[in-house]
Amino acid sequence: MCLYRVLVLSVFMSITQAVDRSNFKTCDQSAFCSRQRAMKPGQSSYTALLETLELSDSHLTVQLLNNNNKVLLLLELYRLQGNMTRVKINELKPIKARYEVPDVLITDPPTELMSVVAQDEHRVVLSLGGEDWRLILSAQPFRLDIMEGPQVLLSLNSRGLLTLELHVWPLFCFSTKPLSFQVSEGEEEAEEEVDQPGMWEETFKTHADTKPNGPSSISLDFSLPGVEHVYGIPEHADGLRLKNTDGGDPYRLYNLDVFQYELFNPMALYGAVPVLLSHNTHRTMGLFWLNAAETWVDVSSGQGSSEVPQTDVRWISESGIIDVFIMLGPRPNDVFTQYSSLTGTQAFPPLSSLAYHQCRWNYNDQEDVSAVDQGFDEHDIPYDFIWLDIEHTDGKRYFTWDNNKFPQPKDMLQGLLHKRRKMVTIVDPHIKVDSSYKIHTEIRSRGYYIKNKDGGDYEGWCWPGNAGYPDFTNPEMRKWWASMFAYDQYEGSMENLYTWNDMNEPSVFNGPEVTMHKDALHGPWEHRDIHNLYGFYVQMATAEGQIQRSGGLERPFVLTRAFFAGSQRYGIGAAQIGWLGLSSFDADVGGFFKTPSAELLVRWYQAGAYQPFFRAHAHLDTPRREPWLFGPDNTALIREAVRQRYTLLPYWYLQFYHAQRTGQPVMRMMHYPRLPLPPVCSSGRDLLVHPVTDERSSGVTAYLPGNGEVWYDVHTFQRHDGAQNLSIPVTMSSIPVFQRGGSIICRKNRVRRSSSCMENDPYTLYVALDSQGKAEGEIYIDDGHTFKHKTDKQFIHRRLSFTANSLSSSDLSPDSQFPTASWVEQVNILGAQKPDAVTLTTTDGGESSVEFEFDPDTAVLTLRKPGVNAGVNWTLHLR
Repeated sequence: MCLYRVLVLSVFMSITQAVDRSNFKTCDQSAFCSRQRAMKPGQSSYTALLETLELSDSHLTVQLLNNNNKVLLLLELYRLQGNMTRVKINELKPIKARYEVPDVLITDPPTELMSVVAQDEHRVVLSLGGEDWRLILSAQPFRLDIMEGPQVLLSLNSRGLLTLELHVWPLFCFSTKPLSFQVSEGEEEAEEEVDQPGMWEETFKTHADTKPNGPSSISLDFSLPGVEHVYGIPEHADGLRLKNTDGGDPYRLYNLDVFQYELFNPMALYGAVPVLLSHNTHRTMGLFWLNAAETWVDVSSGQGSSEVPQTDVRWISESGIIDVFIMLGPRPNDVFTQYSSLTGTQAFPPLSSLAYHQCRWNYNDQEDVSAVDQGFDEHDIPYDFIWLDIEHTDGKRYFTWDNNKFPQPKDMLQGLLHKRRKMVTIVDPHIKVDSSYKIHTEIRSRGYYIKNKDGGDYEGWCWPGNAGYPDFTNPEMRKWWASMFAYDQYEGSMENLYTWNDMNEPSVFNGPEVTMHKDALHGPWEHRDIHNLYGFYVQMATAEGQIQRSGGLERPFVLTRAFFAGSQRYGIGAAQIGWLGLSSFDADVGGFFKTPSAELLVRWYQAGAYQPFFRAHAHLDTPRREPWLFGPDNTALIREAVRQRYTLLPYWYLQFYHAQRTGQPVMRMMHYPRLPLPPVCSSGRDLLVHPVTDERSSGVTAYLPGNGEVWYDVHTFQRHDGAQNLSIPVTMSSIPVFQRGGSIICRKNRVRRSSSCMENDPYTLYVALDSQGKAEGEIYIDDGHTFKHKTDKQFIHRRLSFTANSLSSSDLSPDSQFPTASWVEQVNILGAQKPDAVTLTTTDGGESSVEFEFDPDTAVLTLRKPGVNAGVNWTLHLR
């Protein structure tokens, strides 16, 4: 289980309040989930009509016949570049079109040719490239198998759970048994079977959900032979490994505002990424279920027919089509690359956003902001961002300020800018219904609000009271929203003001399950079709607004609470998703609710310092938690944790540079694919972190992975072999962190009050030698905030390599350029031997001696003040 979740558990053990489950549906209370789940595995009612098969340059199509009701479906198969297969199933002749998710895929995925290898009246065998890769389409019952040689990697509909309920046509809706078309008694029997509760209307508590188009749910099963463990489908307050759902509720994907959620529960939370990963010692694969409606996922792990492990997964969605991408890996990194080729990579954040953020609901006024800002300086704790929640606005009217509490917002922002610091304000997507409020009157006059089922503007209750909800699925609405972030529109805003989109599930306090009615309308589509996309579109429009206000020059920084596949392209999101696209994710240091002990607060800072996004946050009713309020000893411990974060900012920035280029996650739970389970949370490839998360702990046990690997304690430089459980005694100052042997990590050890103040400071290189005496690393430098690295190739990207007793820096991007004043101040070589001399050579032919010091107890060689610029070629020779 990811260490962040362990920490959450440690704090939440003391909470007596919990989520009111009665506000949220179980599968039994969700009509379509209940109907679908009542269908048990068996022989599929569908037959593939092989005589209808058509094969083009891009894909294959074949019709599927439902033998019960004679309705035809259309199956489309695509072999995609990058070792992926796409499967789409829709009605052949729908009475009403089904929703197909737009805007999530970055492009129409490029295809590769499929060829028929063999065919008879029972099946078609297709080549997926290479001699061993095959896709077998079986006709009766319909089934797909993906093979590598004789091994079945994945089967689709092998349990016969493929279903599409049909819009509008009540007689031909879902049935678990063959329908009878006889008149009189037979007809009555069929009607009784078909017209099940909730098909045309259902009620939850006091809320009615009308369904004028009838039922439309879909279902499909997948079997994974040889797989014991599956992961993913965030967001749930649970461990990474998914549990069996037999006998309980499926995992639910339905963006919801869940107050004080429970741990270890498959309930839906704020975001939904419908991606599931399977992993064993031989292969990692992924399933991406592209559907934005309410979705439930059943997981059943056990043994297959040959007594080998097998995991069965069933996806159930309320509407839309079946559109699934099968990512065949075979390594974890391959799956991440495949997924990012579909939905995009993590947006490259401003460097300052990787530093420390101070937030609470709420800082009271300008004087409070100034006092907190000064407190960090007085206690010598760096920070980059201070955040303002909803109370900073004029009556919860977003894009405004409370004139009494924040009368001079530009003066406040200018004061922060003088210290090279920044601010984030909250901008939520519920708009106060007030005829004197410009944002509301403009949206209403332009017709940009979501409509209720009767065609009027949809209204619900949220923080401002009665509120309207803009239709962000409308591109014109998104364009207008983006324009509101212009400096002449958002009064009091400046270039160092950024944005937090909260409550964008969307949250509707008086709505069903604290969200929007499903029969609300987004143009021709019901809200049930697009629900999980809403937050995605809000963040998209906000990020575009930040880019536009700078004339396209500055990178945006937008935090979103609700998210979907593809949200990584626009900013950061919540916690459990760091390995499914959203590399930058948010953990509320200290916990949002209640009050952790001083010890646990310190431990939370120590863990948060090694998370991709480092922000303290707290509820309105909690006591103040600024880092200096818990006594000088605890202040010192928190200061040290925050300073460790700042020294590693060059490393974090490099990880995000690679994330936006390659799609590889910053937090890597599966870097060692030969292990049956991801053993630890690692920051990038080269740092392994095992923070202490329990009170009064005197020791922890960390697994150091990798047979033949070497790991170094970053504090003591002690060397440890991989593939072992290491017992580590700890004190309150301990943050067990290990650097991988064979890596080179760049730090900036001169910590200042903000990251921007460290821009031109020197680097210290930590060279951790592997068992062969070698190491490699990289350094990346740009201006930290603009798109010039992309538009003008203004950046430095260099390889650092230690081999044959020489450390060198060489250019990885010779066609780029960027001036830097930063230089190499020190080099620490871990696992070294004492040399007789050290010399530095540069590209101009110069050679000079370098001072050094060797510690035989730790085997650390320290090279002092090489004095070479970080952006040029150089070599250090150990003689």
